[in-house]
Amino acid sequence: MKSILIADTTREEREQIVAESIGNIDGSCDGCSPGLIKMYQDYIDGRMELREVNMSFNASYTSGTMGPDRSGCGYAEERP
Repeated sequence: MKSILIADTTREEREQIVAESIGNIDGSCDGCSPGLIKMYQDYIDGRMELREVNMSFNASYTSGTMGPDRSGCGYAEERP
Protein backbone atom coordinates (compact mmCIF):
# COMPACT_ATOMS: atom_id res chain seq x y z
CA MET A 1 0.00 0.00 0.00
CA LYS A 2 1.33 3.42 -0.97
CA SER A 3 1.77 6.06 1.73
CA ILE A 4 -0.93 8.74 2.00
CA LEU A 5 1.24 11.17 3.95
CA ILE A 6 1.56 14.69 2.59
CA ALA A 7 5.32 14.29 2.15
CA ASP A 8 4.79 11.21 0.00
CA THR A 9 1.96 12.51 -2.23
CA THR A 10 1.25 15.29 -4.67
CA ARG A 11 -1.80 17.52 -4.48
CA GLU A 12 -3.36 15.61 -7.37
CA GLU A 13 -2.79 12.29 -5.59
CA ARG A 14 -4.39 13.65 -2.41
CA GLU A 15 -7.41 14.85 -4.39
CA GLN A 16 -7.70 11.35 -5.84
CA ILE A 17 -7.36 9.72 -2.40
CA VAL A 18 -10.19 11.85 -1.03
CA ALA A 19 -12.36 11.32 -4.12
CA GLU A 20 -11.93 7.55 -3.97
CA SER A 21 -12.58 7.46 -0.23
CA ILE A 22 -15.78 9.50 -0.37
CA GLY A 23 -17.17 7.81 -3.45
CA ASN A 24 -19.34 9.46 -6.07
CA ILE A 25 -18.55 13.12 -5.40
CA ASP A 26 -19.78 14.30 -8.79
CA GLY A 27 -23.12 12.52 -8.64
CA SER A 28 -26.39 13.86 -7.40
CA CYS A 29 -26.44 12.40 -3.92
CA ASP A 30 -28.15 13.87 -0.88
CA GLY A 31 -26.02 17.03 -0.93
CA CYS A 32 -23.42 15.93 1.61
CA SER A 33 -20.46 15.73 -0.81
CA PRO A 34 -19.54 19.44 -0.84
CA GLY A 35 -19.30 19.43 2.95
CA LEU A 36 -17.13 16.33 2.97
CA ILE A 37 -14.82 17.73 0.33
CA LYS A 38 -14.51 20.98 2.30
CA MET A 39 -13.70 18.98 5.43
CA TYR A 40 -10.72 17.35 3.67
CA GLN A 41 -9.49 20.52 1.93
CA ASP A 42 -6.68 21.03 4.48
CA TYR A 43 -5.35 17.57 3.60
CA ILE A 44 -5.65 18.20 -0.14
CA ASP A 45 -3.82 21.54 0.27
CA GLY A 46 -1.08 19.90 2.35
CA ARG A 47 -1.82 21.72 5.62
CA MET A 48 -3.01 18.76 7.73
CA GLU A 49 -2.40 15.04 7.52
CA LEU A 50 -5.46 12.92 6.82
CA ARG A 51 -5.24 11.49 10.33
CA GLU A 52 -5.36 15.01 11.81
CA VAL A 53 -8.41 15.97 9.74
CA ASN A 54 -10.27 12.88 10.92
CA MET A 55 -9.23 13.46 14.53
CA SER A 56 -10.43 17.08 14.45
CA PHE A 57 -13.81 15.93 13.13
CA ASN A 58 -14.13 13.31 15.85
CA ALA A 59 -13.12 15.83 18.52
CA SER A 60 -16.02 18.12 17.64
CA TYR A 61 -18.62 15.35 17.32
CA THR A 62 -21.19 15.22 20.10
CA SER A 63 -23.29 12.14 20.61
CA GLY A 64 -26.96 12.51 21.42
CA THR A 65 -26.41 10.20 24.38
CA MET A 66 -23.93 12.53 25.99
CA GLY A 67 -25.27 14.86 28.63
CA PRO A 68 -26.63 14.80 32.17
CA ASP A 69 -27.96 11.52 33.47
CA ARG A 70 -31.59 11.42 34.50
CA SER A 71 -32.78 9.53 37.51
CA GLY A 72 -36.44 9.72 36.60
CA CYS A 73 -38.95 11.65 34.58
CA GLY A 74 -39.35 14.40 37.17
CA TYR A 75 -43.15 14.25 37.12
CA ALA A 76 -43.73 11.06 39.05
CA GLU A 77 -44.68 11.45 42.68
CA GLU A 78 -42.46 9.79 45.17
CA ARG A 79 -44.44 7.65 47.55
CA PRO A 80 -43.28 6.54 50.96
